[in-house]
Amino acid sequence: MIMVPELVEKYIFLMQTFVEAGDTGLSWPQLQGRWEARYGSSYPRRSFANHRAGVEEVFGIAIVCDRSTNRYRIDRGESAMDKREAVDYLINTFTVNSLLTLGKERLSGRVAVEDVPSGQRWLTVAMQAMLDNAVLRIKYRKYLSAETDVRTIRPYAVKEFAKRWYLVAWSEEAGAFRTYALDRIVALERTGDTFRMPHDFNVDALFRDSYGIYLPEGENPVLVKLRASERESAYLQDLPLHPSQVMVGPGLFVLRVIPNPGFVMELCKRADRLEVLEPLELRQAVLDALNNAIQLYEH
Repeated sequence: MIMVPELVEKYIFLMQTFVEAGDTGLSWPQLQGRWEARYGSSYPRRSFANHRAGVEEVFGIAIVCDRSTNRYRIDRGESAMDKREAVDYLINTFTVNSLLTLGKERLSGRVAVEDVPSGQRWLTVAMQAMLDNAVLRIKYRKYLSAETDVRTIRPYAVKEFAKRWYLVAWSEEAGAFRTYALDRIVALERTGDTFRMPHDFNVDALFRDSYGIYLPEGENPVLVKLRASERESAYLQDLPLHPSQVMVGPGLFVLRVIPNPGFVMELCKRADRLEVLEPLELRQAVLDALNNAIQLYEH
């Protein structure tokens, strides 16, 4: 069975809607309201019947109607998944189908997708909040801390980097943009408020001078000059370190970026085949990090 991405997206939306509704399910008017809010059009019963059949055929998830209450819900039999498992399944399946526009059965056993754990719990919820311009309240746990902070945020964008998904949001407490790793969010809920999304916002422009998910705070990008081995040079031409990267000679590359610890770490990973020529401050930062690593192995 081959499916176009638009149809898969509707299946995903339908399943996610019922996953969030839980065992209480949704009445037909409630489901119609969710559909109209998402797609801006009415939801005929015939379309719902077709989608229900498609969801069960493709994903093995049955949407049933409790005749005593006339409410629809996901059938949770012995093989049914709990909420987190369901979200994991939806996202992983959607990733394969949307990228390849093929039914999973046709390429079963022939497609391997790298697992991104941080996208499995909150990604679809965050993206739905983005679509609705809904203000969120999150409980967030930072690394090296057992305590959680409560933040009220306006979800502007999501960004993937180094096998992690991040929520790029305006923090009402900080009065500035912040990034939140989705796997560090302990709880997430809507406040009931909405916000006006700036029409000219672009997440790529926000991170234009950055490396990774580092948000600039007034720093200016610097010109970085690198010398690469022949093999690394070919690799960099295929997969640039940064959008600003330009090859200026055999094995020589320049880029404009705001150096940060993540960038230093990336340069250290390639240190045996990629040398920092300029600026000297960045060269020294890489050297210091490498010396620290050597000391770990000298004891």
